[in-house]
Amino acid sequence: MKRLLNILLLFTFLLGYLEWGKGNHLFIFQAEAEIFQKAATGIQSILHPFILIPFLGQLIIIYTIFQKQPGRLLTLVGLACLSLIMLFLLFIGIVSFNSKIVASTIPFLIVGILVLRCHWKKASTV
Repeated sequence: MKRLLNILLLFTFLLGYLEWGKGNHLFIFQAEAEIFQKAATGIQSILHPFILIPFLGQLIIIYTIFQKQPGRLLTLVGLACLSLIMLFLLFIGIVSFNSKIVASTIPFLIVGILVLRCHWKKASTV
């Protein structure tokens, strides 16, 4: 169950939608492809916290997918890294009244809540 949630977390993150200006829009997976193309020409162009932190979160989540039992701490750290950009997108979508951006973040938020519920540390009863 935890592995499936981590796969869904990664998948729903990649479906985040960005839109700016007139006619400029793309999904996160498309933005990542452009980032990798730019990284081939020079690493300086991708050294930004809004690029590096979510990328680190993706690597952590991918690592947990291949663990025998996905680790709680790594999953939560990966979720936090990915949530940085997705919550920012949600905020932008709400402020700009852009329903497409808001709608693209909802699946991630739902899966994120399910991940939190699955990994929530239960207090030991004495």
